[in-house]
Formats: sequence, C-alpha cells, structure tokens
Amino acid sequence: MKNMIIAISVDEDKVSEHFGRCEKYYLYEVQDRYILKKTEVKNPGHKPFFLPNFLADKGVNVLITGGMGHRAIETFKKLNIKLVTGVRGNAEKVINDYLYGRIKENVEPCEKHSE
Repeated sequence: MKNMIIAISVDEDKVSEHFGRCEKYYLYEVQDRYILKKTEVKNPGHKPFFLPNFLADKGVNVLITGGMGHRAIETFKKLNIKLVTGVRGNAEKVINDYLYGRIKENVEPCEKHSE
C-alpha cells in the first residue's frame, strides 16, 4: 500500500471544532497502520477556498476535523481529499483510532460554520 498523508486540524493538541480556524494542522505520513512521520504546520489563515488547496499542495489525502461548512466540503471533494468530520478528542488518540478503523469517513456540514 502506498503512503498517504492524513491531516488533523488542531487546537492545543485536540481536534479543532472548525478546520479553517484551527491554530495548526498535524500532518501524518502513514503506510498501512504505521505513522512514518508527523509534521506540524501552522494555519496560514482562513480565506475562502484557500485552505483546501493549501492542504492539497501538502499532499493531504484525508482531513480529520470537528466541522466545516458546505463550500469547504465541496472544495475538498473536488480535490479528492476524503473528509472525516464531527470528530473530537486528543489528536494522537484520534489518528490511531482512524488508522485502526474506529473512526469512519463521515461528512456532515457544520451549520454553525456554513459560510
């Protein structure tokens, strides 16, 4: 299986409620269920359509976050980045839960952040 990059939007080591307003992203390079490398990337700022492309340019295949609006969801879909929304908790636990199938792909728009 080829390597993939899984991003988690993070505030203080916990999954951020909104991917665009988080303080940083953890990018995990994984192969099968093994984390090969973890990189921390500061959020460069929330602008419509910018962040999905920013993460795509970093090679992200999957984004795990608390929530995001409709436009962001559509942009990520066009970029073929899988989304897992509605997630809460410590980022390290979340990445392991995802790798072992305890967190599934889910895309529910956050009505509070529907811009």
